[in-house]
Amino acid sequence: MAVSLFPTLLAESSGGLVFALENSTFSGQIILLALFLASIFSWTVMWTKFRMMRRAKARRDEFLKLFRADRQPLRIYTDRLKFEGAPVFSVYKAGCRELTYQLLGSAEVDETFRARLDTAPKVSPAQMRVVSTAMERAVGETALKLESQMILLATAVSGAPFLGLLGTVWGVMDTFSDVATAGSANLAAMAPGVSAALITTVTGLLVAIPAMFGYNFLVTTIRATIVGLDNFAAELASEFEHKFVDHGDRSRRWSATEPAAR
Repeated sequence: MAVSLFPTLLAESSGGLVFALENSTFSGQIILLALFLASIFSWTVMWTKFRMMRRAKARRDEFLKLFRADRQPLRIYTDRLKFEGAPVFSVYKAGCRELTYQLLGSAEVDETFRARLDTAPKVSPAQMRVVSTAMERAVGETALKLESQMILLATAVSGAPFLGLLGTVWGVMDTFSDVATAGSANLAAMAPGVSAALITTVTGLLVAIPAMFGYNFLVTTIRATIVGLDNFAAELASEFEHKFVDHGDRSRRWSATEPAAR
């Protein structure tokens, strides 16, 4: 019984949509066209962002597995390995480029890079702060790239229902105006106009609801990715501190104050 009712209900629903479209006014059709374009843009942004975030997660896992398997933080940089599509790799590359510039005076990786790196003196804490600043700047730039085009989804979520409501109010206003001009009010005369007016609100909600779910999911995912970038920048800075920063002044100060403490 339920199976036989479903095609009937679907046909009736489709017939109502067709009836509303056939009786929509020019202003209603303009609003429906705007909502249709907004739907295309929002679905395009969602699909693009979903694919980008999925690829970024896969590439991030590959990069972190390789990075943490080797205790040499510059190994990936010196081997010229690429992890395009991984936001964390952009932070890593920015940090390594600035560190090598502070160590060697040049960030170019050539045949003599390893030999020059082995004989290079360590950097000072002040130089290390410059490296940390470069990584922080890379985190900010990467965050802006991740959040790009999200304004389109936010606009679809907040603007589509209002645009649909505008079409409905406009259509109802035109319907009452036609009734007043005709001088007689009856259901048969008002039904086509009201039905055509309501379709814009329905369309606005159909645009906004998927965009809302997609926007919330993407915002949560992007925020988690940015937090991961901050954590990795701190981890990389700690690795650089242990291997490439000269803390000799601190050691001398400690040895100088130790006899006085005794």
